[in-house]
Amino acid sequence: MNHRVLITSMNNPQIKNLSLLQRKAKARKEQGLFVVEGIKMVEEAKASGLLDKVYVSESFHQDKEKSQRFLEDINYELIADSVFKQVTDTMTPQGIMGTVRRPEYSLDHMLKEDNAFILLLEDIRDPGNLGTIIRTAEGAGITGLIMNSSCADILQPKVVRSTMGSIYRVPYYEASDFAGLLLELKEAGFELYAAHLSGVSYDREGSFMGKCGLLIGNEAAGLSDEVASMADRLIRIPMAGKVESLNAAVAAAILMYEAARQRRVK
Repeated sequence: MNHRVLITSMNNPQIKNLSLLQRKAKARKEQGLFVVEGIKMVEEAKASGLLDKVYVSESFHQDKEKSQRFLEDINYELIADSVFKQVTDTMTPQGIMGTVRRPEYSLDHMLKEDNAFILLLEDIRDPGNLGTIIRTAEGAGITGLIMNSSCADILQPKVVRSTMGSIYRVPYYEASDFAGLLLELKEAGFELYAAHLSGVSYDREGSFMGKCGLLIGNEAAGLSDEVASMADRLIRIPMAGKVESLNAAVAAAILMYEAARQRRVK
């Protein structure tokens, strides 16, 4: 393994930029980069062709069983353990992180797919919820995901970790004019279903066939009145007991998989 210069200061320009990318959505947007941590996330970034650069801790580098296999033919920097611990965003870092190029997706391509099924998110603020929704969306076979501009930043570290790699594979788009985009979907023949407490139980009302979109709203407030009024159908999840609503990620998962089941059967 070639000799590497050990980065030992938080004032190193690369380390300062790593910290900036971890903390600031603006920096991620301007540079077109985001940070991932852990062997799996870096490996998947490499496999996807999006990996920019790798940073490894001194301890990881000294573990020959890991490093010799993993770091072959990879452009990486070596960081002192004390510095790595300060720049990491995880409680128990694996000693490896990478900068990854932001995936580029075409909204037009997403919407033109035959029988496209789009997940539409309004004001999902919790990063863990958003990441879990993205991971579940891949499992359920969603065509793509569209968010309004007040959702959590999809490339912030906690969202990325929660996707468990799905961030590389699920097409997504942030709409500056969410209501306007919903109108475009309707004009393009999409039927819009909105998860709503005033809706009809989905097992009686929903059909989810053809081109359709599923609207999921804010964790606490649900969908705004404006967005809910644009749906073709308001649907709800039937529940026993005194439970009124479910966590946004759980509700999205139930409805996405119900849609997937119906679309497979028919």
